[in-house]
Amino acid sequence: MLVTHVAPDVSPARLPSASDLGGDDQARVDSFIQRASAATTLRAYRSDWASFVAWCAQRGYSALPATPSVTSAYLTELATSGSVFSQGRALSKASIGRRLAAIVFAHRAAHIDPPTTQSGAAALEKVMRGIRNVKRSEPVAKKRPADADTLRDMIRAITGDRLQDYRDRALLSLGMMGAFRRSELVAIDVAHVEAAPRGLIIRIPTSKGDQEGRGQSVAILDGRRMEPVRHYEAWLACAGIQAGPVFRRLTPHGRLTEQRISAQTVALVVKSRAAAAGYDAAMFAGHSLRAGFLTEAGRQGANLFKMKEHSRHKSLEMLSEYVRDQEVFRDHAAERFA
Repeated sequence: MLVTHVAPDVSPARLPSASDLGGDDQARVDSFIQRASAATTLRAYRSDWASFVAWCAQRGYSALPATPSVTSAYLTELATSGSVFSQGRALSKASIGRRLAAIVFAHRAAHIDPPTTQSGAAALEKVMRGIRNVKRSEPVAKKRPADADTLRDMIRAITGDRLQDYRDRALLSLGMMGAFRRSELVAIDVAHVEAAPRGLIIRIPTSKGDQEGRGQSVAILDGRRMEPVRHYEAWLACAGIQAGPVFRRLTPHGRLTEQRISAQTVALVVKSRAAAAGYDAAMFAGHSLRAGFLTEAGRQGANLFKMKEHSRHKSLEMLSEYVRDQEVFRDHAAERFA
């Protein structure tokens, strides 16, 4: 039976912190803690932590510190259909794992032992093992990749000459040809882009797969189908951009601002342009650009190591899903008699 605690006043808008350090010292420490995780990861953790705090408050449990039993009750509810905290559906194993990671992160940021190291953590570990072993009765719906043909259709459907049209053509072509994550795409500055004989070299200062900030370079190969260089140069010329963020927000009246677009804007552009090209917008997301490159590369028999180098994945295993789907009919055992 779970033990009820009084939930402390923990603001879900930010992750908690607690220290005996002075203000300046604590601010400096906090700034380096923030750098330990990618900005997109921290945003996800904040949202996940807010959900956990709300769940605890509703039941009168303590969110900080949270016991292994309380954490187990929260995670198993997320794994069960019908919970309002999972929007009426069972969350994926990966999403539940991230919720637990956010809870652990919040505790460590507050210098408190997380549920995974407290007495009784073994039971929580068994709960997570059980969640991972659950077989879904229905396959998880996957978003459609914007492969070469799809992206060509999306770009061709953009026939206008507004600033937004120029921006979106460049956004789609560079996003796909660079296999960029949304966070990487919106972070590109003019200073990060260098012309090359066969296309562009774009420097990524930091990303999800490079949290130490060593930086990575992405070669954007130009071509007659996607034409990323032409669309990039046309956008800068039309917008008069010479420095700062490449992809910027526009006002409701279509005027250029100094602010870079958000990762969410990338998803909205992909969806709206897919719909304009005659596709079902619900089947596309911001990740469709990155997935589109990998899907097309796998379909064309690209070298797996070159794919990993270009997409900046940490391991070949993470690329296997994209390649496996394209290999199922290649050299099929029934090829000679089907």
